[in-house]
Amino acid sequence: MPIITLPDGSQREYEEPVTIEQVATDIGPGLGKAALAGKVNGELVDTSTLMREDSVLQIITARDEEGLEVIRHSTAHLMAQAVKLLYPTAQVTIGPVIEDGFFYDFAYERSFTPEDLEAIEAKMRELVKQSLKIERSILSRDEAVSFFRDAGEAYKAEIIESIPSDEPLSLYKQGEFTDLCRGPHVPDTGKLPVFKVMKIAGAYWRGNSDNEMLQRIYGTAWANKKELKAYLFRLAEAEKRDHRKLAKSLDLFHMQEEAPGMVFWHDNGWKIYQEVEQYIREVLRKHEYIEVKTPQVVDRSLWEKSGHWDKFGEMIFTTHSEHRDYAIKPMNCPCHVQIYNQGIKSYRDLPVRMAEFGSCHRNEPSGTLHGLMRVRNFVQDDAHIFCTEEQVQDEVSAFIEMLFAVYKDFGFNEVIVKLSTRPENRVGDDSVWDKAEQALELALNNKELDWELQPGEGAFYGPKIEFSLKDCLGRVWQCGTIQVDFSMPGRLDAQYIAEDGSKKVPVMLHRAILGSLERFIGILIEEHAGTFPLWLAPTQVVIMNIADRHAEYTQKIAKILQKQGIRVKTDLRNEKIGFKIRGHSMQRVPYLLIAGDKELETDTVSVRTQRGKDLGSLSIEEFSDRLADEISQRVNEAAK
Repeated sequence: MPIITLPDGSQREYEEPVTIEQVATDIGPGLGKAALAGKVNGELVDTSTLMREDSVLQIITARDEEGLEVIRHSTAHLMAQAVKLLYPTAQVTIGPVIEDGFFYDFAYERSFTPEDLEAIEAKMRELVKQSLKIERSILSRDEAVSFFRDAGEAYKAEIIESIPSDEPLSLYKQGEFTDLCRGPHVPDTGKLPVFKVMKIAGAYWRGNSDNEMLQRIYGTAWANKKELKAYLFRLAEAEKRDHRKLAKSLDLFHMQEEAPGMVFWHDNGWKIYQEVEQYIREVLRKHEYIEVKTPQVVDRSLWEKSGHWDKFGEMIFTTHSEHRDYAIKPMNCPCHVQIYNQGIKSYRDLPVRMAEFGSCHRNEPSGTLHGLMRVRNFVQDDAHIFCTEEQVQDEVSAFIEMLFAVYKDFGFNEVIVKLSTRPENRVGDDSVWDKAEQALELALNNKELDWELQPGEGAFYGPKIEFSLKDCLGRVWQCGTIQVDFSMPGRLDAQYIAEDGSKKVPVMLHRAILGSLERFIGILIEEHAGTFPLWLAPTQVVIMNIADRHAEYTQKIAKILQKQGIRVKTDLRNEKIGFKIRGHSMQRVPYLLIAGDKELETDTVSVRTQRGKDLGSLSIEEFSDRLADEISQRVNEAAK
């Protein structure tokens, strides 16, 4: 007689074993129809699962986060079934849930076309209308291997062969289609009405470039049509904001095959880059950081000693000279320890805050490269703080305050904070970890921040806090981090003389606010859709003459603004003023000034914003004051 306890604390008693579906229907017919899965004693299972003993049950519907994951997983199977019905010789491989959707990899003798994707989606809709029951069965590993080999599914059989022989496997069947899966899945295909087949890409079998290339079909699935529509709108908006496209139209940068994953900055893009770097440099000076510069090429022995060679060896670019192996540095930290080690340090010298705009190279797989967001050569706004254990909390608190101020200046007000604590495999005493984790937690709580705990997700050498930005499309970008390191200072012989005269190893805090400057600029381009705030805009003002007789006055105004540090251009072309305005508006120039007879007579300029707002006639002094105020406040008035 199982007693089923529900989330509200109420209980239902049954005379015999009962399924989740039966309990849901007993509560109400509507819930019975809406039930997609269940959580029994914390474990996510199918609605057909039989509860034989007293259990705590949560019924999962499309409103739950887990429900959406079950929908997407089941829709991946639905897509695989459609592909097998349309293209029987295609072989299925894997089909996981990913952010906002799913994909499935197929081996097929020819490339799928856009028309094929339309046919697959149409077939999926047919299968939804049939409301095919989805049934789970259990086989031994050897039985499962035989089943898929007999079905001509060599890839699936290969996956199963790598599973321990004593592990039972679950298979899910819908119609004539059967797939290997842990589950759970929705009760029938009729529960999957809201989806879209999105695109196709290549993918190596098991992610290994030595293996055969498969075809990866992406899809998305949602709880209702409204959510799907909103997602497709966000995708379309993201397409418009794609930093690679905007880079071309705004002449910011380009990338080419001869230097994969490395940026060719054009004049406009480099101006933005320099503004970002200089801004961070000023912030660092204000917070008493020293700035250093370390070599690009360093002997292999240092990376072996620091532990990076063993951990990141495959990602390190190397070179050889005079019987020595060198690494093109993938990160700055070991080099900063070398600077710290020059001369004897006392506890009175700590903390030492050492910053570098360090150019790093990492041999990222070519398939992962993506514009500025994933590159092989990047510059970090990197810094390392050498301090005592007692100073960790204050240093972390100061960093958090600085980080939030920087994000605010760049227009990001929604920041997601996560604290990652000790993993199972780690260095250092538990007492030291206790102190470090407590310091990070207190620093977060003292700032009254909402944060999420990630137990066991810290690095082997110390706990960390990660800071992620949420952009205008709701996308999350992990940028900032502060990481406690108990390992590297000792590995690289960093020491200080303590108050009692003994030698101690300092704690090292790795920290960054933007992360990679390249990636952060990519985020900025997409966040502002190329319409940068005045202080970041490559060209801040364009002055246009109406006729040739206004050219001299136009150039005079330009010189005045240039002396004030404004990035200004003149447009003296013999074109209609409307044509000029349209062209520079498309180039996202914040302020457009017009010089004609009236302006020449009154020593003023007519001012328009990039969005077409007419600010009327202003004196040069009034306009200069407006610019200075907007730049100092780092607002985006011209985009309003």
